[in-house]
Amino acid sequence: MAHNVALVTGAASGIGAEFCRQLNEMGWQVLMVDCQPCNDRLNSLQLDLTDHEADKKITDWLDSLDIVPDLLINNAGIFDFQRVCSMTPQRLDLYIDLHMRAVTKLCRAIVPLMAERGSGMILNMSSMSCWMPMPGIAMYSATKAYIRAFSRALRLEVKDRGVSVTVACPGGIATDLFGLPRNLQKLGVRVGALQTPRRFVRGALRATMRHRKQYINGIINRIAIVAVGVLPDCLRRIVNRYPK
Repeated sequence: MAHNVALVTGAASGIGAEFCRQLNEMGWQVLMVDCQPCNDRLNSLQLDLTDHEADKKITDWLDSLDIVPDLLINNAGIFDFQRVCSMTPQRLDLYIDLHMRAVTKLCRAIVPLMAERGSGMILNMSSMSCWMPMPGIAMYSATKAYIRAFSRALRLEVKDRGVSVTVACPGGIATDLFGLPRNLQKLGVRVGALQTPRRFVRGALRATMRHRKQYINGIINRIAIVAVGVLPDCLRRIVNRYPK
């Protein structure tokens, strides 16, 4: 793997930064894309992925480096607890542009390059919440559900062209994404409610390189998907009573 190249979005912090660390440890060259500055400025592109020309700017950057990535990780994302009607139009667009448009257009741009070479891997980050239509996270869960459905279908479209597509649906991870203080993150890891970014990323990369179609971390999360699926609407409405 010493000569393999990975392109990671949302690479400056959280799970994205952990993907970069572990890939570097494995001997990969990592190209980083983020709206914030990354540590390795020589191998990074500071770019707002909601820019409708972001996919072209990334492929132009790759052309300038004469690189076709062996692995694309669509990791960039946002999260907040907020009812749909409380969101500004700009916030709604941000969810759609970042989780749906950017992922779709970047896959559309990179897949033909991989297919022309005859090999490549894509890892798209969905979420366990894609099975959880809960009040307060409607935009997050709906756009993450799109990523899962898109990835599963894209996998079938490109499999015969030498490109594999894996979708990861993580449960709770101890990062700053959900706004939890660090002490509660540590407590969540100790009691098994949260998983460390390192452990999750290790499993997600293993699944991707084995060309698995989907990765869900932990047996508890698999059980939770079933449990939430049978949750009656009356209990979901209780959640809706709390102010967002």
